[in-house]
Amino acid sequence: MAEESMADTVTNQVRSRIMSRVRNKDTKAEVALRKALHAMGFRYRLNRRGLPGTPDLVFPRLGAILFVHGCFWHRHSGCRRATTPSSNVEFWAEKFTRNVTRDARNIADLRALGWRVGVVWECEVLGDSPDRLLPRIATFLRGDDQELQSAKAHDPVAGRR
Repeated sequence: MAEESMADTVTNQVRSRIMSRVRNKDTKAEVALRKALHAMGFRYRLNRRGLPGTPDLVFPRLGAILFVHGCFWHRHSGCRRATTPSSNVEFWAEKFTRNVTRDARNIADLRALGWRVGVVWECEVLGDSPDRLLPRIATFLRGDDQELQSAKAHDPVAGRR
């Protein structure tokens, strides 16, 4: 599958300034999910530094962890948000490969420590069906499901949901 590219329409200096402001915590998707889970009665710890990957949401009593992954940075397969910039292609390919490799390693390390780990994608939280997402997360957190799978099927040809 060929990845979709987007033309960069700004200078390197402007791109650098934009990228320096990208958040790695308290993103829109993360905050929205936290509010919804809190309203459902779930309590969590944020960004636990002592754990591999500094997980976004840690549910110590439930033995569960949730990562809220941005589709662009963590390469949500087939998602329209997971575009690849057309400039500096080699840099981006290496960057994305490192991110995905690190994600897999962190998840494996957390599971080896006895945690149940789920990944929630930005497009699921901010998309058109968060009402379908929350019951799946609740089921995972309660321990009824050992894994949290993405319910969204992406059309890799069209590059959209």
